[in-house]
Amino acid sequence: MATNLITTLKGSLLENYFPTGWDLEALDRICSRPPESITHREKWWNKRFEPIPCETLADFDMMLGHEIAIEISRAKHQKKQIIFILPVGPMGMYRWAVYFLKEWNISCSHVHGFNMDEWSDAAGNTLPPKDPGAFQNAMEQAFYGPLGKLTVPKAQRHFATKTALPKYGEQIRALKKKGARLVTVFGIGRACHIAFWEPHFAAEFRSLAEWKSQEYRLGALLHPMTIEQNAITSFKSRTTLVPTRANTIGPGLFLQSDRIIGGADGALGRGMMWQGMSLWATLHHAPTPWIPSTFMPTLPGRLFFLKELAGPLVAECN
Repeated sequence: MATNLITTLKGSLLENYFPTGWDLEALDRICSRPPESITHREKWWNKRFEPIPCETLADFDMMLGHEIAIEISRAKHQKKQIIFILPVGPMGMYRWAVYFLKEWNISCSHVHGFNMDEWSDAAGNTLPPKDPGAFQNAMEQAFYGPLGKLTVPKAQRHFATKTALPKYGEQIRALKKKGARLVTVFGIGRACHIAFWEPHFAAEFRSLAEWKSQEYRLGALLHPMTIEQNAITSFKSRTTLVPTRANTIGPGLFLQSDRIIGGADGALGRGMMWQGMSLWATLHHAPTPWIPSTFMPTLPGRLFFLKELAGPLVAECN
Protein backbone atom coordinates (compact mmCIF):
# COMPACT_ATOMS: atom_id res chain seq x y z
CA MET A 1 0.00 0.00 0.00
CA ALA A 2 1.23 3.48 -0.86
CA THR A 3 2.11 5.81 1.99
CA ASN A 4 0.68 9.22 1.17
CA LEU A 5 -1.87 11.75 2.38
CA ILE A 6 -4.87 9.70 1.31
CA THR A 7 -3.75 6.52 3.05
CA THR A 8 -2.69 8.29 6.26
CA LEU A 9 -5.44 10.93 6.50
CA LYS A 10 -7.74 9.12 8.92
CA GLY A 11 -6.93 10.06 12.49
CA SER A 12 -4.50 12.78 11.42
CA LEU A 13 -4.69 16.50 12.18
CA LEU A 14 -5.78 17.02 8.55
CA GLU A 15 -8.76 14.68 8.67
CA ASN A 16 -11.29 17.54 8.74
CA TYR A 17 -9.10 20.09 6.98
CA PHE A 18 -10.11 19.75 3.33
CA PRO A 19 -13.53 20.84 2.02
CA THR A 20 -15.96 17.96 2.60
CA GLY A 21 -17.01 17.91 -1.05
CA TRP A 22 -13.49 17.18 -2.29
CA ASP A 23 -12.75 13.73 -3.68
CA LEU A 24 -9.03 13.57 -2.97
CA GLU A 25 -8.57 10.38 -4.98
CA ALA A 26 -10.20 11.99 -8.03
CA LEU A 27 -7.98 15.05 -7.66
CA ASP A 28 -4.92 12.83 -7.38
CA ARG A 29 -5.84 10.99 -10.58
CA ILE A 30 -6.25 14.30 -12.42
CA CYS A 31 -2.88 15.53 -11.16
CA SER A 32 -1.17 12.32 -12.31
CA ARG A 33 -1.91 12.96 -16.00
CA PRO A 34 0.96 13.72 -18.39
CA PRO A 35 1.89 17.43 -18.47
CA GLU A 36 1.29 17.66 -22.22
CA SER A 37 -2.37 16.68 -21.72
CA ILE A 38 -3.22 19.73 -19.61
CA THR A 39 -4.65 21.60 -22.63
CA HIS A 40 -6.77 18.66 -23.83
CA ARG A 41 -10.33 19.87 -24.07
CA GLU A 42 -13.10 18.65 -21.77
CA LYS A 43 -16.71 18.32 -22.91
CA TRP A 44 -17.91 21.01 -20.49
CA TRP A 45 -15.50 23.68 -21.73
CA ASN A 46 -16.99 26.61 -23.58
CA LYS A 47 -16.19 26.42 -27.30
CA ARG A 48 -14.49 29.81 -26.99
CA PHE A 49 -12.43 28.97 -23.90
CA GLU A 50 -8.74 28.23 -24.33
CA PRO A 51 -5.85 27.59 -21.93
CA ILE A 52 -2.63 29.36 -22.95
CA PRO A 53 0.71 27.99 -21.66
CA CYS A 54 3.46 30.56 -21.01
CA GLU A 55 7.14 29.61 -20.96
CA THR A 56 8.26 32.22 -18.41
CA LEU A 57 6.80 34.57 -15.83
CA ALA A 58 7.86 37.51 -18.00
CA ASP A 59 5.86 36.05 -20.90
CA PHE A 60 2.91 35.43 -18.58
CA ASP A 61 2.80 39.00 -17.28
CA MET A 62 3.10 40.51 -20.75
CA MET A 63 0.53 38.23 -22.41
CA LEU A 64 -2.04 38.72 -19.66
CA GLY A 65 -1.50 42.48 -19.65
CA HIS A 66 -1.85 42.57 -23.44
CA GLU A 67 -5.14 40.68 -23.19
CA ILE A 68 -6.55 43.25 -20.77
CA ALA A 69 -5.31 46.18 -22.87
CA ILE A 70 -6.77 44.69 -26.06
CA GLU A 71 -10.21 44.43 -24.43
CA ILE A 72 -10.02 48.08 -23.35
CA SER A 73 -8.80 49.20 -26.77
CA ARG A 74 -11.44 47.21 -28.64
CA ALA A 75 -14.24 48.67 -26.54
CA LYS A 76 -12.87 52.19 -27.10
CA HIS A 77 -12.85 51.75 -30.88
CA GLN A 78 -16.38 50.31 -30.74
CA LYS A 79 -17.47 53.32 -28.66
CA LYS A 80 -18.77 51.02 -25.91
CA GLN A 81 -18.45 50.97 -22.14
CA ILE A 82 -16.57 48.03 -20.63
CA ILE A 83 -16.79 46.55 -17.14
CA PHE A 84 -13.88 44.77 -15.50
CA ILE A 85 -14.04 42.65 -12.37
CA LEU A 86 -10.43 42.90 -11.23
CA PRO A 87 -8.18 40.91 -8.87
CA VAL A 88 -5.21 41.75 -6.72
CA GLY A 89 -3.30 38.61 -7.64
CA PRO A 90 -1.89 38.00 -10.11
CA MET A 91 -0.50 41.53 -10.37
CA GLY A 92 2.37 41.62 -12.87
CA MET A 93 0.00 42.03 -15.82
CA TYR A 94 -1.08 45.53 -14.73
CA ARG A 95 2.34 47.00 -15.55
CA TRP A 96 2.03 45.66 -19.09
CA ALA A 97 -1.60 46.72 -19.49
CA VAL A 98 -0.48 50.25 -18.56
CA TYR A 99 2.43 50.04 -21.01
CA PHE A 100 0.26 49.03 -23.97
CA LEU A 101 -2.49 51.53 -23.22
CA LYS A 102 0.05 54.35 -23.02
CA GLU A 103 1.76 53.20 -26.23
CA TRP A 104 -1.58 53.19 -28.02
CA ASN A 105 -2.75 56.39 -26.25
CA ILE A 106 -6.03 54.73 -25.20
CA SER A 107 -8.01 56.65 -22.61
CA CYS A 108 -9.82 54.50 -20.04
CA SER A 109 -12.71 56.93 -19.65
CA HIS A 110 -15.05 54.12 -20.80
CA VAL A 111 -13.76 51.58 -18.26
CA HIS A 112 -15.60 50.62 -15.06
CA GLY A 113 -13.43 48.70 -12.59
CA PHE A 114 -14.94 46.55 -9.83
CA ASN A 115 -12.41 45.01 -7.45
CA MET A 116 -13.52 41.50 -6.66
CA ASP A 117 -12.57 41.33 -2.98
CA GLU A 118 -10.95 42.98 0.05
CA TRP A 119 -9.73 41.91 3.47
CA SER A 120 -12.29 42.51 6.22
CA ASP A 121 -13.40 41.75 9.75
CA ALA A 122 -16.47 39.68 10.61
CA ALA A 123 -18.79 42.65 10.03
CA GLY A 124 -17.36 43.43 6.60
CA ASN A 125 -15.34 46.46 7.68
CA THR A 126 -12.25 46.78 5.49
CA LEU A 127 -8.73 48.14 5.81
CA PRO A 128 -8.20 51.87 5.22
CA PRO A 129 -7.74 52.51 1.46
CA LYS A 130 -4.08 53.51 1.85
CA ASP A 131 -3.12 50.65 4.16
CA PRO A 132 -0.15 48.74 2.62
CA GLY A 133 -2.17 45.51 2.76
CA ALA A 134 -5.38 46.92 1.26
CA PHE A 135 -6.35 45.73 -2.20
CA GLN A 136 -7.58 49.23 -3.03
CA ASN A 137 -4.11 50.58 -2.33
CA ALA A 138 -2.56 47.86 -4.50
CA MET A 139 -4.84 48.71 -7.44
CA GLU A 140 -4.15 52.42 -7.19
CA GLN A 141 -0.40 51.79 -7.12
CA ALA A 142 -0.28 49.15 -9.87
CA PHE A 143 -2.94 50.24 -12.37
CA TYR A 144 -4.99 53.39 -11.84
CA GLY A 145 -2.11 55.62 -10.76
CA PRO A 146 0.45 54.64 -13.45
CA LEU A 147 -2.11 55.25 -16.22
CA GLY A 148 -1.83 58.97 -15.49
CA LYS A 149 -4.08 61.14 -17.65
CA LEU A 150 -5.44 58.01 -19.40
CA THR A 151 -6.72 56.50 -16.16
CA VAL A 152 -10.16 55.22 -15.19
CA PRO A 153 -12.26 58.05 -13.70
CA LYS A 154 -12.42 57.84 -9.91
CA ALA A 155 -16.20 57.59 -9.96
CA GLN A 156 -15.84 54.44 -12.08
CA ARG A 157 -13.48 52.66 -9.67
CA HIS A 158 -15.33 50.41 -7.26
CA PHE A 159 -13.84 48.60 -4.27
CA ALA A 160 -15.31 45.80 -2.17
CA THR A 161 -16.16 47.78 0.93
CA LYS A 162 -19.07 47.09 3.25
CA THR A 163 -21.21 49.75 1.59
CA ALA A 164 -20.04 49.46 -2.02
CA LEU A 165 -19.96 45.69 -2.59
CA PRO A 166 -23.73 45.12 -2.13
CA LYS A 167 -24.34 47.62 -4.96
CA TYR A 168 -22.11 45.84 -7.50
CA GLY A 169 -24.86 43.67 -8.98
CA GLU A 170 -27.26 46.53 -9.62
CA GLN A 171 -24.51 48.73 -11.08
CA ILE A 172 -23.17 46.01 -13.39
CA ARG A 173 -26.65 45.08 -14.62
CA ALA A 174 -27.40 48.74 -15.39
CA LEU A 175 -24.19 49.06 -17.41
CA LYS A 176 -24.81 45.80 -19.28
CA LYS A 177 -28.33 46.96 -20.10
CA LYS A 178 -26.72 49.92 -21.88
CA GLY A 179 -24.54 47.57 -23.94
CA ALA A 180 -21.43 47.32 -21.75
CA ARG A 181 -19.36 44.15 -21.86
CA LEU A 182 -18.37 42.37 -18.62
CA VAL A 183 -14.87 40.89 -18.40
CA THR A 184 -13.69 39.08 -15.29
CA VAL A 185 -9.94 38.93 -14.68
CA PHE A 186 -9.02 36.31 -12.10
CA GLY A 187 -6.45 34.14 -10.42
CA ILE A 188 -7.09 30.68 -8.98
CA GLY A 189 -6.78 30.12 -5.24
CA ARG A 190 -4.91 27.26 -3.63
CA ALA A 191 -8.35 26.02 -2.52
CA CYS A 192 -9.67 26.71 -6.05
CA HIS A 193 -11.62 29.80 -5.10
CA ILE A 194 -12.50 32.62 -7.50
CA ALA A 195 -12.13 35.95 -5.71
CA PHE A 196 -12.59 34.80 -2.09
CA TRP A 197 -15.62 32.66 -2.92
CA GLU A 198 -14.46 29.58 -1.04
CA PRO A 199 -15.26 25.89 -1.65
CA HIS A 200 -16.83 25.27 1.77
CA PHE A 201 -19.61 27.75 1.00
CA ALA A 202 -21.14 25.00 -1.16
CA ALA A 203 -22.48 23.24 1.94
CA GLU A 204 -24.87 26.13 2.62
CA PHE A 205 -26.97 25.83 -0.54
CA ARG A 206 -29.70 23.38 -1.44
CA SER A 207 -29.21 23.61 -5.19
CA LEU A 208 -26.70 24.62 -7.83
CA ALA A 209 -29.07 27.37 -8.97
CA GLU A 210 -29.11 28.86 -5.47
CA TRP A 211 -25.29 28.74 -5.29
CA LYS A 212 -24.99 30.38 -8.70
CA SER A 213 -27.29 33.25 -7.69
CA GLN A 214 -25.07 34.53 -4.86
CA GLU A 215 -23.63 37.93 -5.80
CA TYR A 216 -21.45 38.74 -2.81
CA ARG A 217 -20.57 38.03 0.79
CA LEU A 218 -19.38 40.35 3.57
CA GLY A 219 -16.91 39.07 6.15
CA ALA A 220 -16.59 35.70 4.44
CA LEU A 221 -14.78 33.01 6.42
CA LEU A 222 -11.66 32.01 4.52
CA HIS A 223 -10.37 28.45 4.26
CA PRO A 224 -7.07 27.68 6.03
CA MET A 225 -5.53 26.85 2.62
CA THR A 226 -6.34 30.42 1.55
CA ILE A 227 -4.76 31.86 4.69
CA GLU A 228 -1.50 30.00 4.12
CA GLN A 229 -1.48 30.78 0.39
CA ASN A 230 -1.64 34.48 1.16
CA ALA A 231 0.92 34.22 3.94
CA ILE A 232 3.33 32.89 1.32
CA THR A 233 2.38 35.05 -1.66
CA SER A 234 1.46 38.39 -0.05
CA PHE A 235 2.79 38.58 3.50
CA LYS A 236 6.34 37.15 3.20
CA SER A 237 5.39 34.09 5.32
CA ARG A 238 4.10 36.21 8.25
CA THR A 239 0.85 34.33 8.82
CA THR A 240 -0.09 36.58 11.75
CA LEU A 241 -0.75 39.46 9.33
CA VAL A 242 -3.31 37.58 7.22
CA PRO A 243 -6.98 38.32 8.03
CA THR A 244 -9.25 35.30 8.34
CA ARG A 245 -12.13 37.05 6.58
CA ALA A 246 -12.80 39.04 3.44
CA ASN A 247 -15.53 40.72 1.44
CA THR A 248 -15.98 39.02 -1.92
CA ILE A 249 -18.06 38.82 -5.06
CA GLY A 250 -19.84 35.53 -5.73
CA PRO A 251 -20.81 33.36 -8.70
CA GLY A 252 -23.89 35.52 -9.27
CA LEU A 253 -21.47 38.09 -10.69
CA PHE A 254 -18.43 36.29 -12.11
CA LEU A 255 -20.55 33.69 -13.92
CA GLN A 256 -22.31 36.53 -15.79
CA SER A 257 -19.06 37.43 -17.58
CA ASP A 258 -19.10 37.95 -21.33
CA ARG A 259 -15.43 36.97 -21.31
CA ILE A 260 -12.85 35.84 -18.79
CA ILE A 261 -9.11 36.46 -18.56
CA GLY A 262 -7.48 34.12 -16.07
CA GLY A 263 -3.97 33.69 -14.77
CA ALA A 264 -2.05 30.99 -12.89
CA ASP A 265 1.54 31.90 -12.07
CA GLY A 266 2.05 30.10 -8.76
CA ALA A 267 5.61 28.83 -9.18
CA LEU A 268 8.05 29.67 -6.38
CA GLY A 269 11.41 28.71 -7.87
CA ARG A 270 13.72 25.69 -7.42
CA GLY A 271 10.92 23.46 -8.67
CA MET A 272 8.52 24.52 -5.89
CA MET A 273 4.96 25.65 -6.60
CA TRP A 274 1.62 26.10 -4.87
CA GLN A 275 -0.79 26.20 -7.83
CA GLY A 276 -0.21 23.03 -9.87
CA MET A 277 -3.04 21.00 -8.36
CA SER A 278 -5.35 24.03 -8.42
CA LEU A 279 -4.72 24.52 -12.14
CA TRP A 280 -5.28 20.86 -13.01
CA ALA A 281 -8.50 20.75 -10.96
CA THR A 282 -9.78 23.95 -12.58
CA LEU A 283 -9.27 22.60 -16.08
CA HIS A 284 -10.10 18.93 -15.71
CA HIS A 285 -12.49 18.38 -12.81
CA ALA A 286 -16.16 18.55 -13.81
CA PRO A 287 -17.83 21.78 -12.62
CA THR A 288 -18.87 21.66 -8.97
CA PRO A 289 -19.57 24.33 -6.32
CA TRP A 290 -17.05 22.52 -4.12
CA ILE A 291 -14.34 23.61 -6.59
CA PRO A 292 -15.54 27.08 -7.69
CA SER A 293 -12.80 27.60 -10.29
CA THR A 294 -14.11 24.62 -12.30
CA PHE A 295 -16.88 26.84 -13.66
CA MET A 296 -14.47 29.25 -15.36
CA PRO A 297 -13.72 27.00 -18.38
CA THR A 298 -17.48 26.95 -19.06
CA LEU A 299 -17.18 30.64 -20.03
CA PRO A 300 -15.58 32.16 -23.15
CA GLY A 301 -12.08 33.50 -22.70
CA ARG A 302 -8.52 32.53 -21.93
CA LEU A 303 -6.61 31.14 -18.97
CA PHE A 304 -2.89 31.91 -19.12
CA PHE A 305 -0.65 29.65 -17.05
CA LEU A 306 3.03 29.02 -16.45
CA LYS A 307 3.94 25.87 -18.35
CA GLU A 308 5.87 24.70 -15.30
CA LEU A 309 2.61 24.28 -13.37
CA ALA A 310 1.55 21.43 -15.65
CA GLY A 311 4.16 19.27 -13.98
CA PRO A 312 4.77 16.42 -13.81
CA LEU A 313 3.42 16.83 -10.28
CA VAL A 314 5.65 14.33 -8.54
CA ALA A 315 7.63 14.22 -5.30
CA GLU A 316 10.91 16.13 -5.40
CA CYS A 317 13.18 17.16 -2.56
CA ASN A 318 14.37 20.77 -2.59
